[in-house]
Amino acid sequence: MRLVVAGSPSAAVPTLDALAASEHEIVRVITRPPAPLGRKRVLTPTPVAARATELGLPVLETTRLAELEPELLPLDVDLGVIVAYGGLVREPLLSWPRLGWINLHFSLLPRWRGAAPVQHAIIAGDEVTGATVFQLTPGLDEGDWFAQERETIGAHRTAGALLDALSVSGSALTRGVVDGLAAGALTARPQEGEPTFAPKLVRDDARIRWGEPVEAVHARIRGVTPEPGAFSTAGDGAVLKVLEATPARDARSLPPGACALDGRRVLVGTATAPLELVRVQPAGRSAMSAGDWARGLGADALPVLS
Repeated sequence: MRLVVAGSPSAAVPTLDALAASEHEIVRVITRPPAPLGRKRVLTPTPVAARATELGLPVLETTRLAELEPELLPLDVDLGVIVAYGGLVREPLLSWPRLGWINLHFSLLPRWRGAAPVQHAIIAGDEVTGATVFQLTPGLDEGDWFAQERETIGAHRTAGALLDALSVSGSALTRGVVDGLAAGALTARPQEGEPTFAPKLVRDDARIRWGEPVEAVHARIRGVTPEPGAFSTAGDGAVLKVLEATPARDARSLPPGACALDGRRVLVGTATAPLELVRVQPAGRSAMSAGDWARGLGADALPVLS
């Protein structure tokens, strides 16, 4: 089949690779324009754009798919495949491919419809998530689905690590659906169950709530790692990023947000058991072990975090 593939972040690259290695033809790759990255704000192509260029595929960059209608609509395309493109597909482009569009979404729909399903699944304390390939419709992630797979989240995986795993397994899932549609061997089925929603995370979602139980605190830290990145503030307002942490075992109770040294461990109180800080990044400094940060301040000068 003749395909158009739309995607932007690194999570979409495995699917692009899987389809490029298949018998199908990718006639266009659609992605978002270069964005300024790093301290020097250098304009950088999306990971999908960079990989498509390496593969010799024609790339179109836009924030609004409607701008591409004059170029896309005359093309003969059988199927559109979208993975985390970052924009909506509306008519007439929605019904332009002969078989419409399919979307690889990183959740077990209808749970966690929206932009940040992996992050919300971890923050909510879900034990299992997965990936779904479904038929794109005008509604938010509402279409009938062709294939799903389940993935155990585990007690320590971050959103970044889980998304990496799902992007690889989801690429094989997507290729299987494309092959099945080409053979006329697949039938979609309706989503069942009450939907939940996963809007894009904002900075306040990454603020640690020390008054919550330790399991919820740990889940939030993992769910916002690496982006937007968990943080807390000390009494003077200085920001402390928490890059890695784990529930403390056999530790004395501490008031929520209170920091203490326990041997080589740096503990912070929650509503239940303390959390052990492993790696942190103080404001204006590089990432470091929590022990180095605490010893640099001194045991008597450890802050109360909020």
